[in-house]
Amino acid sequence: MNRNLWLLAAAQALFLTNNVTFIAINGLVGLALAPLGWMATLPVMGYVVGGALSTHIVAATQSRFGRKASFQLGLAVGMLSALLCAYAAFGRHFWLLIAATVLAGYYNANAQLYRFAAAELAPASAREKAVSLVMAGGLAGAVIGPNLAMQTRGLFSVPFAGAYLALAGVALLGMVVLSFITFPPVPVKSESREGRPLLTIMREPLFIVAAACGSLGYGVMNLLMAATPIAMQQCGLPFSDAAFVLEWHVIGMFAPGFFTGHLIKRFGALPIMSTGIACYLVCIAIALSGVELHQFTAALFLLGIGWNFLFTGATTLSLQTYRPEEKDRAQGALNFFMFATLAMSSLASGVLVTTQGWHLLNLGSLVPVALTAAALGWLALQRRAAAAPGTP
Repeated sequence: MNRNLWLLAAAQALFLTNNVTFIAINGLVGLALAPLGWMATLPVMGYVVGGALSTHIVAATQSRFGRKASFQLGLAVGMLSALLCAYAAFGRHFWLLIAATVLAGYYNANAQLYRFAAAELAPASAREKAVSLVMAGGLAGAVIGPNLAMQTRGLFSVPFAGAYLALAGVALLGMVVLSFITFPPVPVKSESREGRPLLTIMREPLFIVAAACGSLGYGVMNLLMAATPIAMQQCGLPFSDAAFVLEWHVIGMFAPGFFTGHLIKRFGALPIMSTGIACYLVCIAIALSGVELHQFTAALFLLGIGWNFLFTGATTLSLQTYRPEEKDRAQGALNFFMFATLAMSSLASGVLVTTQGWHLLNLGSLVPVALTAAALGWLALQRRAAAAPGTP
C-alpha cells in the first residue's frame, strides 16, 4: 500500500468525521428547530438529497478536471456549508439549516468517490485491499466525530453551533491532506473511447446487484443510525450515551476495513455480503429486545459491521461492471441510486421514530433487508446457471 493510499485514508477519516458529526447532531438540532416533530430528520435528509442532486455535477467535474480538483472543490463547499449551518443554528432558521445541508451534499457526493479513487491508486491485483484500506480510514472518524460533537456542543449558548464551526475546520484540514495526493492524470478522451451508453451498463446483472445491495444496505444503515439519537433521547438517555453508541457504530462500520478486502479476495464478494445481511438480522433482533444502553450499543455495532461487509462487497462488484473510460458515468449512477435511497430512508427515519417508535422502525427495516438478500440470491443463481455444463 503506497503513500497516496494512506493519505486518501486520512482524507476518508476527515470525511467520516464530518459525516458522523452531522448524523449525531442534525437530527437533534432539527428536532429543536422544526415546526413539527416529524420534520426532525429533514436536515439529515437534506444532506443526502443534496448528494443525489450533485451526482451528475460531480461526475462532470471529475471527468473534466480530474479527481484532485473535484475533491478539493467538494471540501471547499463542505466548509462553506458548515459555516451556513452554524449561522442557521445561531439564528434558529430551520429552513436555512436544511438548505445548508443540501449544499453540504455536494461535498458528500464528492467524498463518496474516495473508495473508487482508491482502486485507481493500486495495482489491479490489490484493488479490493485498497478499497478496504481507504474505507478503514473512517475508523478515526468513528472516534473523532462523536467526541467532537460532545466537546463543542456547549461552546456557545446555542447547542451544537460550535460543532458546525468545528466541521468547517475539519474540511479545511481535508483540503491540506488532499493537496499531497498524486492521482492518475485525467485520460484524454476520444470518440473511439467514449465507452458504452449508461443504460447498457445499467442493464448488466452485476451492475443491478451492486447498485441494489450498495443502496439498500446503506439505506437500512442510515434508517436506523439517523433515528438512534432521537430514539435514545425519547428513552431518557443523555446525549453522551448517544455519542458513545454512535462511536461504536462507526467503529463497526470501518474497523473491519483492515481485513474485509482480504476476506473478499479469499472467499468472494457474495459470501461476505451475505454475512453482512446476517449481521443486519441480528442487529434488528437485539434492537427489538429492549431499549437499554447496552442494547442500543450492540445493535448499532453489528449494524456497522453488516454495512461494511455489504458496502465493500458491492463496491468491489461494481468495479467489474465498467471500463476505465466509463467510470465517471457509472460511478455517478451508483452514487445517485445510493443517495436517492438514503434520502427516502432519512425521511422515513424521522417520521417512523417520532410517530411509530423505535420498535416499528426496526420491524420496517426488515423489508429492505429482505430485498437485498433477494438481489444476492438472484445473482448467485445467475452465476450458477452460467457455470453449469452445457451453458453457451
